[in-house]
Amino acid sequence: MRNVLAATALAMAVLLAAPARADEVKIDDLVVAAAVPSAERDATVAAAKAFYQFWNSGDEAALKAAISDNFVDHTLPAGRPQGPQGPAFASRNFRTAVPDLSVEVVKMIVAGDYVTVHMQFRGHFTGSFGATSGSGQAIDFIATDLLKVTGGRVTDNWHIEDNLTLLSKMGVAKLTQ
Repeated sequence: MRNVLAATALAMAVLLAAPARADEVKIDDLVVAAAVPSAERDATVAAAKAFYQFWNSGDEAALKAAISDNFVDHTLPAGRPQGPQGPAFASRNFRTAVPDLSVEVVKMIVAGDYVTVHMQFRGHFTGSFGATSGSGQAIDFIATDLLKVTGGRVTDNWHIEDNLTLLSKMGVAKLTQ
């Protein structure tokens, strides 16, 4: 058991210590359930990382590498198509408002075929959102996802975003106290 734990710790240290490309999504904290076999863990982390690389860059090739053809968004917002085209649609529309959108994965927890991810989105509202045009306002809000990964592909997503903070920073909604 001690050898398995040592090997797992070494593998995780190598994964986390690898130099990141300038446009590569950064993971601040990764938590992996001890019972996840290394091959499954690596495939699951790779799929999740590709999914957030897509959100970080808007690169639809990363999205295609990450998600299954049977992808289901269980918290689908009104107007967003279901299936693999949904995240691409959402990213294109959001990047119309915030072209320099980036995401930082603050915490990733892998437990079997589920991944919980807490992230921070940042950018500047320089485009348009509905009838509202941005004037360079800084955008900074959090979101949390629960992904299911099967066969190295994201098959399901449940997500929640701090839309009140986002909309208030865009000047679309007012926070009252």
